[in-house]
Amino acid sequence: MQRRTTLFLSLAWRAALDPRVARDLLSLVWAMRTRGWWRTPPFLPVPPDEYLRWRMYTAYGDEEALPSVREVLRYARWRRELLRT
Repeated sequence: MQRRTTLFLSLAWRAALDPRVARDLLSLVWAMRTRGWWRTPPFLPVPPDEYLRWRMYTAYGDEEALPSVREVLRYARWRRELLRT
């Protein structure tokens, strides 16, 4: 849990420094949000845990793996360029 918190705080810091990074990360999180997120606590548009575990397994071969800040930013930028938003 500590590593996940560190990753989120690092990404938040990078987003605070660069509006384009903030836009890329918000777009990414919004695209992966849980359907009906407003109906259940904590009432945040975050991805389902099952989806994140599956993504980590398919990317790293380990459900508990965490990407680096650099990898998340690269993926968010790639997604923006792919969608041309």
